[in-house]
Order: sequence, then C-alpha cells, then structure tokens
Amino acid sequence: MPHFEPDTLVRNPVGNPVVASVTVNGDARSVWKIVGDFAGFAKFIPALSHIEMTGEGIRSVRKKLFKDGNVVIEQLNTHDDQAMNMTWSLIYTSLNIGNLWAVMEVVPQGENRSLATWTIIGQPYTGGKEDVPAFEAFLQGFADDAMKNVQALFN
Repeated sequence: MPHFEPDTLVRNPVGNPVVASVTVNGDARSVWKIVGDFAGFAKFIPALSHIEMTGEGIRSVRKKLFKDGNVVIEQLNTHDDQAMNMTWSLIYTSLNIGNLWAVMEVVPQGENRSLATWTIIGQPYTGGKEDVPAFEAFLQGFADDAMKNVQALFN
C-alpha cells in the first residue's frame, strides 16, 4: 500500500517582482473600490469577458474568462480594506503560467491623489531560464496596461 504525504501544486513562486504603479487623480478610497474589488477586475482589464466568483472574502475563488478563450482561476489570500491591500494566488490557467502570486495596494498621496500598485511574482509553466525574460515582459505589459486603464478611469 503506498504511503501518501500532504502535497499541493499551489506554491510560492520564485522570480523577479513585476511592478506596475500609477499615480491616480482620485482619493485612495475611491481607487481602492476599483482595484480592491477582487470580483471587479473586468472594470479595468478590457480583455476580460467576465468574472465568475465562488464564495466571498478570503479564500474566495475567481474565474477570469478572457475574450480570447483563456481562463485564469485565482484564490484570494488576504484582503485588508483598512490598509487597502490584498493578495492572491493562481490555482489554474490555460496560459503558460506556473505559479503566480500577486498583491494590489493603494496608498494615499495627498488630497485627491493616490498611488495604485500591482506587484506580481510568477513563473512560466513550460520553458527554461531563457524564457523568463519574455514571460516577465508579458506580465509587465499586461499589468502596465491594466493600471493605465485604472488611471484613465479617474481622468
């Protein structure tokens, strides 16, 4: 009879943080209502068709369905409305992404201005070290575009 030990495919990724930050002409609470809504990323990521949620709050799972047919399933790890930050991890995707962890945060920058930052650490699912720069460039472009859309919502 085989002996089994607890295991999981969800692991903390190893890689360089990809950071996308924008200064937004909006108060931090208003910006947080947009980027801090785990179920609401379709508001600033136009490539998304829609998001389906399972559960509420920490441990909830979102299924992001993209217009091109790709799917990303992620679990909310932390969500702090007071500190205006949240973290999540990848569970499944049809894209070439292995492990992925992300944090979204908003910091007030004075009256009616705030800094919104999306940090992602991820690893490609397939390929070797030579593929990491292109993978990180893909993540950077995706996050930069999304955060520019957040910025545009407040201009």
